[in-house]
Amino acid sequence: MLSSFRVVLLALSALCLAGCGGEKVQPTRSLSLVKTEVVELQPWQTVIRLTGDVQARVSTELSFRVSGRVTERLVDVGAHVNAGDVLATIDPTEQQADLAGSQAAVAAAEAQVRVATANFERQKSLIDKGFTTRVAYDQAQEALRTAEGSLETAKAQLGNATDALSYTKLRASASGIITARNIEVGQVAQAAQSAYTLAEDGARDAVVDVYESIFLTPWEGSTAKLMLLSDPKVTALAKPREISPTVDPKSGAVRVKMSIINPPAAMTLGSVVAAEGRSKPVDKIVLPWSALTWDVNGPAVWVVDPQTRAVSLKSIAVQAYETNSVVVASGLAPGERVVIDGGKLLRPAQVVTYDGANA
Repeated sequence: MLSSFRVVLLALSALCLAGCGGEKVQPTRSLSLVKTEVVELQPWQTVIRLTGDVQARVSTELSFRVSGRVTERLVDVGAHVNAGDVLATIDPTEQQADLAGSQAAVAAAEAQVRVATANFERQKSLIDKGFTTRVAYDQAQEALRTAEGSLETAKAQLGNATDALSYTKLRASASGIITARNIEVGQVAQAAQSAYTLAEDGARDAVVDVYESIFLTPWEGSTAKLMLLSDPKVTALAKPREISPTVDPKSGAVRVKMSIINPPAAMTLGSVVAAEGRSKPVDKIVLPWSALTWDVNGPAVWVVDPQTRAVSLKSIAVQAYETNSVVVASGLAPGERVVIDGGKLLRPAQVVTYDGANA
């Protein structure tokens, strides 16, 4: 029974083979056309762009030297002032009273000096003729010296009172722009309390916060390029002037002040600028971003065997990702051919063709 079933199966198989019309032709797979590139070392630079703002080289806190109630405030934030301009005043009543008292003290001291001088001159003429004693002469001389000392003291107090009265008017110490105000009319301002912040005219700095690792990179040149963010056509060069010795605990950044060389008029105080610096060129392998793929170990590229034109994945280490390219740290050697376009559908050991390949 089983043998008969086998005979039937063999017969059916023979019929199927006969119905196929002969030997089946295997289709040939066309070669994949890709775009390749022979990698080579080329000069590469790191470009760092950081934003900051324009600040005055010298910024001064202005304050009254005497205490009193503010009666007048003449300027506000953003105003440009000249050296000596009055910015604010306080009530001068107390200082005027002190000045009047000092003036009266000087007048009294001058009267005492005149009396003491006359008495001394009289004693001097008498002692020359022998009509007075040495004791009376010495007493007159001592009284004159005491009166003269009292006059000098009174004059010094008058000078202090005069200065104190002038201190009731707060004046700009230099020409510049008011960047902050801390007083209001009616407020009692204390001596040495900051009333205004003055950004003095003259040199300007670009202040930026940079991350600490930037100092490990050797930079090309000693200047950075500045661009005004509101108008990139406005540019200038800046040179580092001061680097903070500490790291900001909140941001982890280091503050750098750069002196702007011949700052354009458009770079006003508070303007936001972009600072650009370049590292010294080093030889690196740079590939288009389209060449990058992935394997189990991480970033990789397709490498073409020059003999067989078969592709294989090769792991690489990426040093930097840029806008349109990647910088290879290791994994490739100059002279290797890498697929830079068309590698999405490739598989290991697949044979490819490319421009310049031998037929």
